[in-house]
Amino acid sequence: MHEMPNPTFAFSTVTLPRGSLHRPQPAPMATATATVARAGLQVSWARHADEVREAQRLRYRVFAEEMGARLTGQIPLHDMDLFDNYCEHLLVRDEATGEVIGTYRVLTPAQAKRVGSTYSDTEFDLTRLRGLRERMVELGRSCVHPDHRHGGVIMALWGALGQFMQRNQLDTMIGCASIPMLHNGIVSGDVAASIWQQLKTTHLAPIDLQVRPRLPLPVEQLDSSLAVEPPALIKGYLRLGAKILGAPAWDPDFNSADLPMLMRIADLPGRYRKHFLGD
Repeated sequence: MHEMPNPTFAFSTVTLPRGSLHRPQPAPMATATATVARAGLQVSWARHADEVREAQRLRYRVFAEEMGARLTGQIPLHDMDLFDNYCEHLLVRDEATGEVIGTYRVLTPAQAKRVGSTYSDTEFDLTRLRGLRERMVELGRSCVHPDHRHGGVIMALWGALGQFMQRNQLDTMIGCASIPMLHNGIVSGDVAASIWQQLKTTHLAPIDLQVRPRLPLPVEQLDSSLAVEPPALIKGYLRLGAKILGAPAWDPDFNSADLPMLMRIADLPGRYRKHFLGD
């Protein structure tokens, strides 16, 4: 296997470079690792290009084969874009088979500067977030293998992300949370419009943090009265204290509507702080 190229600068002006991801962890992390091991899961950060390819193959299976996304990567059956080379890739493996069954990619502030933007910038005008960028990471491309959607994989991913944020003294996470446009066999934005209608009354961020979609989902032209629940991942973010930053964007390539979301470590409810951060 070939070592990944190492483009990563220090995660911030007061933290360690890329190698800090792979150092032995302090006691709280050891406890979390033991819990993951008992659950039959292994969590790690990709060290090699081959491991990133495993994540990209899982992403293709979920986004293209399951959700109908139109992907045009350089390698067949892989989901890949220009941001991948600048991101850290978090992997969850099935301990029994070694297969990657869950993944996130994480774009640090330093790498966002280097690539010139975040992925979220391509979908939303993030001008109002400029004061947060020095300590803000972008989470993206989260997915779990369809045979392992029992909650444990997401909990393992979130635990590792929480430790990552603490270790590198970062305090804010943003990302685009996708709502599939395919509902009951029909491609429609009604589900996304209905979810937006629900959440803007209960979880909308203050005006000074709200953003605008570059290609808005035309919610005014859709039926926003459906009694539907948000996807499990969005509900999970909301339980962790996340806020919706504005109306959804339409992503025609991924066959989805994307909600901009922001989550701060300071807003984590107490029970989750203890679970993910050990305090």
